Amino acid sequence: MRFTQTLLALALSATPAVTLAADQGITENSITFAQVAALEGPAAALGIGMQQGITAAFEEANRNGGVHGRMLQLESLNDGYEPDQSVKHVKAIVAGNAHIGLIGPVGTPTTKATQPVASDADMPFIGPFTGAGFLRDASHGNIFNVRATYAAETEAWIKYLVDDQSMKNVAILYQDDGFGRVGLDGVTAALERRGMTLSATGTYTRNTVAVKTALLEIRKAKPDAVVMVGAYKPIAEFIKLSRKLKFDPTFVNISFVGSKALATELGDQGEGVIISQVVPFPWDASTPIVASYQSALNAVDPEAEPGFVTLEGYIVGRLAIEALEKAGSELSRDAYLAALNNMGSVNLDGLTMQFSPGDNQGMDTVFMTRIAADGSFAPIVAGGGS
Repeated sequence: MRFTQTLLALALSATPAVTLAADQGITENSITFAQVAALEGPAAALGIGMQQGITAAFEEANRNGGVHGRMLQLESLNDGYEPDQSVKHVKAIVAGNAHIGLIGPVGTPTTKATQPVASDADMPFIGPFTGAGFLRDASHGNIFNVRATYAAETEAWIKYLVDDQSMKNVAILYQDDGFGRVGLDGVTAALERRGMTLSATGTYTRNTVAVKTALLEIRKAKPDAVVMVGAYKPIAEFIKLSRKLKFDPTFVNISFVGSKALATELGDQGEGVIISQVVPFPWDASTPIVASYQSALNAVDPEAEPGFVTLEGYIVGRLAIEALEKAGSELSRDAYLAALNNMGSVNLDGLTMQFSPGDNQGMDTVFMTRIAADGSFAPIVAGGGS
């Protein structure tokens, strides 16, 4: 993957040199965004995937002359999926005043820590890669989400497992932090609506793969399914250990896991693992937004393979561009925030997002998918089939 993991400045070779000290990230010729996300460690594929998708959208705009004549740039900083590092970077970005906004941050614990810093500074906070409910509070005025909530994903899980597949015994593995507990709450509520409770719970510590104790505890309950709220490396470790122990329930994962990264980590042990998604199928070029994405991704890196995370990054990038277009040529951070807050209905090549003063979430749809024997993905259609 030909993307740096610390700094990515995007511009065509003909673009005049710019300075990162530009006021609010805006010069006569450029607009600079900041991304603070995991670019190393167990969640790195998510930060890099979002970076790659946003890059594809920005470069696509740059090839067409930019936005009102300005080229788009992205500076990506690694927080290692650790809240303290994320806060450090975001505070420096706010103080430096060299970026128009934050885009594509990754994770619930990190965004929980940085969102107040960004909101206090009226810094646009666009397309966080998390379905946490606290980011859906539109009253902050600076947060703009693309994806469905974790509550919507967990409801889709339980609907599939219980309503469609008639399972009676569901356990959960979750990351022991704010992200994992949001997923736990969603699953618990979805089961309660059906008069059910979890048969077992297991946890692991963020940025580790220490899942064996949780596995042994969950296995005692002999669940029909284990739903999982975590990052791809510990989740893959749990599934591989389960297979080794001949423990083979249905495994169901949240979109944050990073589908492609999980399938790669699992290899030939991934067949049948289910993952909920919050964007369309990235390989279906009959969908106009997907066709645009595939073309833009290929232009940036001909060796890059489509995937759910990069597609989400591309959609986030397109949303940011749409608001820049609406803000006009007399650009400032205030003008950009005003445009973001007044987007209303947004149509990106047939993909519709709807925003309003009380609704800062563009999409609500959840798609269920399954890993195939060859590591590819297949949609799960209504009724449970692929």
